[in-house]
Amino acid sequence: MAPRFWAATPVVSGRCHAVRVQTTNHRATLAKRRADVAGMFDHLATRYDLINDVASLGMDRSWRRSVLQAVAPKPGEFVLDLAAGTGTSSIPFAEAGANVVSVDMSLGMLFEGLKRNPELSFVAGDALALPFADEAFDAATVSFGMRNVQDTEAALTELLRVVKPGGRLVICEFSAPTWPPWRRVYTTYLPIVVPGVAKLVSPNPAAYDYLVESIISWPDQKALARLMSDCGWAAVEHRNLVGGIVALHRGRRPL
Repeated sequence: MAPRFWAATPVVSGRCHAVRVQTTNHRATLAKRRADVAGMFDHLATRYDLINDVASLGMDRSWRRSVLQAVAPKPGEFVLDLAAGTGTSSIPFAEAGANVVSVDMSLGMLFEGLKRNPELSFVAGDALALPFADEAFDAATVSFGMRNVQDTEAALTELLRVVKPGGRLVICEFSAPTWPPWRRVYTTYLPIVVPGVAKLVSPNPAAYDYLVESIISWPDQKALARLMSDCGWAAVEHRNLVGGIVALHRGRRPL
């Protein structure tokens, strides 16, 4: 049973060039310049999924299942997975029989994804200027990538353009814990444990300082829901996971 919620032409398999990955201190800032963000993820690609799994204590797998349930793709539907990285977030959609297109602006992440998941369709693309025709997709999803976009409103509007009328958008992103004691634990855990794990296993540990900053500065559940509505998405609702540490937001393009 799907969880209860509260309060163009699709592209064939992509090709990209190898990006040399070395230990570095390349990080973006909260200005989120596209070249800085892409370059930062280029230097995270080889260990990014591993660090996510360790830092989330393995909960990222259940979050991906929740996204799949929220999108509820039908076999044969076309799904845009934006900020897909190496394609880890795209695999559940492919396994469900959807035609999923994995889009990211980091060539390093795409190259790593092609090595690990050659069966997926990878496309290099910018959230602010998606390389697809109007109304190309039945659904779109963004998992832990929307907060890295330079202009959130422009990205939400661009997603509205490429989704068919009646189609849905699901955003899975870090958010604001709703229970005060849990919030205190989280705000202590986040800036200490995540960079600490990154220093042990990441080729680009400085990037995790930015990632923590981007989480702290991201809008809370209600603010993101309002922003989606303001950008034209209808029937916007959200559901908290792990006490609000992560939130799913879902909306539909009006008919």
